[in-house]
Amino acid sequence: MSTTVVGFLYAGATLGAMLAGIPIAFALGAVALAFMLAFMPGASLDTVAQNVYEEMASITLLSIPLFILKGAAIGRSKAGQDLYSAMHAWMHRIPGGLGIANVFACALFAAMAGSSPATCSAIGSAGIPEMRRRGYSGGFAAGIIAAGGTLGILLPPSITMILYAVAAEQSLGRLFLAGIGPGLLLVGLFAAYAVWRFRREFARARAAYATGGPSHPILAQDRYSMAERFSTLPRVLPFVILLTGVMVALYGGYATPSETAGLGGLLALALIAAIYGVWRPRDIDPILTATLRESTMLMLIIGMSLLYAYVMSYLHISQAAAAAIVAMQLSPWVLLATILLLVIGLGFFLPPVSIILMTAPIILPPLKAAGFDLVWFGVVMTITMEMGLIHPPVGLNIFVIKNIAPDIPLSEIIWGTLPFVLLMALAVVILCVAPGIALWLPDLLLPTIK
Repeated sequence: MSTTVVGFLYAGATLGAMLAGIPIAFALGAVALAFMLAFMPGASLDTVAQNVYEEMASITLLSIPLFILKGAAIGRSKAGQDLYSAMHAWMHRIPGGLGIANVFACALFAAMAGSSPATCSAIGSAGIPEMRRRGYSGGFAAGIIAAGGTLGILLPPSITMILYAVAAEQSLGRLFLAGIGPGLLLVGLFAAYAVWRFRREFARARAAYATGGPSHPILAQDRYSMAERFSTLPRVLPFVILLTGVMVALYGGYATPSETAGLGGLLALALIAAIYGVWRPRDIDPILTATLRESTMLMLIIGMSLLYAYVMSYLHISQAAAAAIVAMQLSPWVLLATILLLVIGLGFFLPPVSIILMTAPIILPPLKAAGFDLVWFGVVMTITMEMGLIHPPVGLNIFVIKNIAPDIPLSEIIWGTLPFVLLMALAVVILCVAPGIALWLPDLLLPTIK
C-alpha cells in the first residue's frame, strides 16, 4: 500500500474517531495504536509506553503543570475582579473605557495565568455583568471578553508557546519574547474597536433619548476621585510584581523556564495567601484539584499527540506530505497562506495543543526551506489558532462565556466575537508586512539563540 493511501486512511480514521465524539486524547491514541498494529512490526507495540515516555521526558514540558498551578491560584481568587476594578477606575473617562479596561485586564491576567479559559472566566465573571449593567450590548460584552481571553495563549507564559517550542525545537525564551509585541498589537486593535463600538452604541442610545425614548444606562457617566483611583492599586501591584519577577527571572538568566514556572506557582500561592487569606486546606484544595485535572487532561493529549506524530513519522506520512507541499513549488507567501488556511480549518474541530503536535512535522520543514523564521511563524500560527477559540463550532471561549453569562443567547455571543476574528486576521497581515513587531525584542535581548 502506498504512503499516500496510508496517509489518507490515517487522516480519515482520525476524522472519523473525532466526529464519533471520542475525546481527542483517546481518538489520537486509538488511531495510532490501530495503525501500529496494521502497518508496523509487532515488536513496536512493546515499546509504546517507552516511546511516549521518551517523547514526554522533556524538561520544557515540566513547566506546563507549574504554569497551570500559577493560573489556578490566580484564577480562583478575587484577583481578576480586583484587576478589573482598578482598570475601570483609571479608564472610565475614556469613551468605551469600560471595554478597554476589560481588554487590559484580560491582557494582564493572561500574562499571569497563561490560560485563555481561565482569563475569560476570571475577568468575564466581573466584567460582563458590569458592562451589561452600564448599557453595553450582550454581544459586545461577550465578544470583548472572549477575544481578550485569547491573549492567554499569546502573551508569556503561554502553554501553547511551550508546546510549539518543543515541536519546532526553537528557543522558548525567544518565543515568549516574540509574543509580547504582537500581543500588544492585538490589545491595541481590540481597544480601538471597543472605542468605535462604544461610540456607535452611545450615539444610538442618545438619538433614541433625544426623540423621547427612555434614558439608556450607557448614557450615565461614572465619577471616581483620585483617592478612589489610588485606593484600587494596592491589591493590583503585588500581581504586577509577580509578573515582573517571573519575567526578570526568566529573561535575566536567573532561572530556566521550568524553574521560572515553579517560582511563579509558589509566588502566586504566597500572594493569594497574604492578600486574600487563601491558605487553609479547604481553600487550597480546589486550586490543587483544578491544577491536577487540567494538567492530567493536557498531558494525556500531549502524550497521545506525540505517539500519533511518531506513528505518522514512522510510516513516512509526514515526510511525504512535506515533500508533496515542496513539490508544488508554491511561492513562499502562497505556501504560508495555504498553511494558515489549513490551521484555520483545523481550528473548527481541534484545540491549539493538538493542532501544533499533529501538524508541526508536516508544515515546519517546507516553511523553513522557504526561508521563514520559525519563531516568527510560531507567533503567527498562535494568533491563527486563537481564532479557533472564538469561532464556532468548537470555540472554547464561546462556551466559557455562555457558562458565565447564560442569559446571553449563543447566537449573540458568536456575532459579538466575529469582529475580533477579523481583527486577528488583520494582525496576521500586519505581522507578515512587518515581522519585526515579533522579532525585534528577541533579537535585542536574546540575539545569540537562533
